[in-house]
Amino acid sequence: MAITSANQLELLQTAEAVAREKMIDPGLVVEAMEESLARAAKSRYGSEMDIRVSIDRKTGRATFTRVRTVVEEEELENYQSELTVEQAKQYMADPAVGDTYVEEIPPVEMGRIAAQSAKQVILQKVREAERDRQYEEFKDRAGTIINGLVKREEYGNVIVDLGAGEAILRRNEKIGREAYRPNDRIRCYIKDVRREQRGPQIFLSRTAPEFMAELFKMEVPEIYDGIIEIKAVARDPGSRAKIAVISYDGSIDPVGACVGMRGSRVQAVVNELQGEKIDIIPWNEDQPTFLVNALQPAEVSKVVLDDEAGKIEVVVPEEQLSLAIGRRGQNVRLASQLTKLDIDIMTEAEESARRQKEFEARTALFMSTLDLDEFFAQLLVSEGFSSLEEVAYVEIDELLVIDGVDEGTASELQARARDYLEAQAKAALDAAREMGVEENLIAFEGLTPQMVEALAKDDVKTLEDFATCADWELAGGWTTVDGQRVKDDGVLEPFGISLEEAQDMVMTARIVLGWVDPEELASAEEDETADEEDEA
Repeated sequence: MAITSANQLELLQTAEAVAREKMIDPGLVVEAMEESLARAAKSRYGSEMDIRVSIDRKTGRATFTRVRTVVEEEELENYQSELTVEQAKQYMADPAVGDTYVEEIPPVEMGRIAAQSAKQVILQKVREAERDRQYEEFKDRAGTIINGLVKREEYGNVIVDLGAGEAILRRNEKIGREAYRPNDRIRCYIKDVRREQRGPQIFLSRTAPEFMAELFKMEVPEIYDGIIEIKAVARDPGSRAKIAVISYDGSIDPVGACVGMRGSRVQAVVNELQGEKIDIIPWNEDQPTFLVNALQPAEVSKVVLDDEAGKIEVVVPEEQLSLAIGRRGQNVRLASQLTKLDIDIMTEAEESARRQKEFEARTALFMSTLDLDEFFAQLLVSEGFSSLEEVAYVEIDELLVIDGVDEGTASELQARARDYLEAQAKAALDAAREMGVEENLIAFEGLTPQMVEALAKDDVKTLEDFATCADWELAGGWTTVDGQRVKDDGVLEPFGISLEEAQDMVMTARIVLGWVDPEELASAEEDETADEEDEA
């Protein structure tokens, strides 16, 4: 097949036809043709030659050229595509290294094998252009809902035809009891779009919490307009879900708007999710109040929040316990996902028993350390004293409010508490020194003798050892393992040291040792603050 004037325009017509069919730029098809013709020419003239083909976008005329680059004589390697300065003087005036000499060569006659090879190159280029187009089309649609037709099912995964491409709904992204047949219409959430070797991969989901949020956005105009915002969603796909909403217009009830007239809006979402029961909950900035709402329909008696541990205790009446927990723990699990808190549910009787145990433990502490009778120790606990430090260092007026306590009794109580604490501190220091703790750690500001002893037991015996500790090693923390929050115990956690305090102590130790320049640290903190302000 020769590129003659008879079929020059046919090249352009073919390129335009392919481009229309695949919905890609005709220029990409012409470039693919140029590359395929260049390959055919190389097979005819020699693979070491640098042969290029240019197709005129108006006339369709294909021009074949041979390109040679001027190089230094000692760098000459390929005699077919390179030439020295001396050789170039035959063709060019005043040649320099890096110049190129271009000469036109006769078009090639394409045999059957060359034509087949050219066809493969064009098809490959067209496929690549089609994949790029699909990726560009869908990459910005991640996080939205799309409708498609079920094409086939492979090993539990559903292949969905989106018109401009195919997507996959994996088995674990389907709602449990759903089954599909070819040509069924399906509505899914585009979870991710990835550019891969075999083309763009579009991953769909019907179990993602975002799918429910997008469905509500479609059904509730107030959400679409931004008057109502969905703050959190938790789902047990196909069974039950909780969704937290807030209204920025005082005249609009967020729950009522999402439910709709006679439940029409929420029912449309329920029908799409195969009957999944949905609890719509008003969102609240106050976490305990939000949690009480999230545990509906159960009634809550009391909530105790531990901010540092990210944990919350909920007390419910005995008859409400099963309702609060839900079938197989579903209600409390969804409430935990919604609030992002670990929830510990107990009955009023269990909470009363725990408080009684704490009361007895504190009473026994005061009886044994302060040499008090049971009645007087219970009186101290009842007034809110929970530790010897509180008794020893509290303002004396706070002791005088206790019935039967005068100034002499209060002073005696404080003296006993201080004597005991000093004895404990001396014993702790003696034990620490016996374990080899250095004086620079004992004298470090912020560490009590009991803390130093605890550090020594953990093999932290010098200020250098202390300066290498991580904040969570000292104060403790929480890590997530296989989706479960796991507690990391800190060496100084029993003494109430927070993560921030641990960070400050470790950094101070590093400054004392000269490991950190305080001026550089201050400058870095100022830069970080400025960056945060810029982002804000």
